[in-house]
Amino acid sequence: MKTFFLFFLTLSIAFAQSKPPYRLTATDNAFLDSLEHDTFRYFWDTTNPENGLIPDRAPTPSFASIAAVGFGLTSYLVGVERGYITRAQAAERTLKTLRFFAKAPQSDKATGVTGYKGFFYHFLDMKTGERFKQVELSTIDTALLLGGILSSQTYFDKNTPVEIEIRQLAEQIYGRVDWTWIQARPPFVSMGWHPEKGFIQADWKGYNEAMLLYVLALGSPTHPVGNDVWTAWTKSYNWANFQGQAHVNFDPLFGHQYSHVWIDFRGIKDKYMQTKGIDYAENSRRATYANRAYCIANPARWQDYGPTIWGLTACDGPKDTTVSGRNFFSYRARGAAIQQIVDDGTIAPTAAGGSVAFAPEICLPALKAMKTKYGSKLYGQYGFRDAFNPTYRYPSAYANGSTAKGWFDIDYLGIDQGPILLMAENARTNFVWNLMKRNPHIRKGLQRAGFTGGWLN
Repeated sequence: MKTFFLFFLTLSIAFAQSKPPYRLTATDNAFLDSLEHDTFRYFWDTTNPENGLIPDRAPTPSFASIAAVGFGLTSYLVGVERGYITRAQAAERTLKTLRFFAKAPQSDKATGVTGYKGFFYHFLDMKTGERFKQVELSTIDTALLLGGILSSQTYFDKNTPVEIEIRQLAEQIYGRVDWTWIQARPPFVSMGWHPEKGFIQADWKGYNEAMLLYVLALGSPTHPVGNDVWTAWTKSYNWANFQGQAHVNFDPLFGHQYSHVWIDFRGIKDKYMQTKGIDYAENSRRATYANRAYCIANPARWQDYGPTIWGLTACDGPKDTTVSGRNFFSYRARGAAIQQIVDDGTIAPTAAGGSVAFAPEICLPALKAMKTKYGSKLYGQYGFRDAFNPTYRYPSAYANGSTAKGWFDIDYLGIDQGPILLMAENARTNFVWNLMKRNPHIRKGLQRAGFTGGWLN
């Protein structure tokens, strides 16, 4: 029986992967033209042009997010390719950004600094660039920033003074990161550090958005971690069947998307995925289908959930409250997987948008339907606002964005706008993926992690 089951599973996987890829239609491309241009403007318009810092959110006044800066740096490159801005404009903005991060003060002091040991604080003051309040020195947000920095290093390849300096600063910023210092409990990397109390008592384990982090840590030319970290990392995975999809589970969809913004995992496999017969791109496709299937099943009977209105991930929400026996949240990592389900009726367009390169056949209809159904309440000058909750219709909260037709966020979030724009471009042209295949640090990190096949050969 076990042999038959494994044979059947192998046939099912082979059939699923043998289906012809979805071909974008003229209507799809017209929709994505508008979506990409609108979303791009979030990064171009809201950035502080003096230091390159990008706000965590807008239009609500906000601190800067270093992860949003990472997404923004790569978005500038898409802007050049799409003709939104010139190469010179992108290079000038990029150079100012990299000069800021290269020269910003780094020390173990609690105030007046931007980072320490090459890492940067999660949030920074938009004007001064210094640590915002008592936020952590963030390893994952530094990694997302580096994704953008290394994309700039590879793209700006001309022998002009500006582009030469961009490449040099990118190498300097990446090489300064001391990955071994933050291995508080080897071989894993800690989630962060506070000058007030030391290392965060949690490491990057279990499948999530930290694939990029470990690839960068392994590929470091100056302070690389040992090869043993990837084997330990994969041993902490949770492979299970959820909503009819066998895959490495992680509940919020962003964990299946962020690393894939910069790395094309199609056709390359580590030892873990070789045993499963799929690659990480297929894993993310399955996770996307499982997320949608859960929303279609809609066990909690939330308003509007269905085949084209779905998507659970980390996002804004109405507020932390309980109304009529139902729990609602403000910002929270929502999601559905074998480990847990966090669902309060709040849907984030970035859930479908960030997976459009994996499963355009279900993600594009969702994005189109959300824009059509909710109009200007959900879609504005910078594309999709962060989230909405059609169920949340309580008069006491109308002033907080809720109306008789549900709650709609007033803000756009940089870390959610980025995947929408960049994965849309990957779905259309493979642009970011093909760019990063040329970066020697990414290639080295993947190879040290044991990836083989496909474009790595």
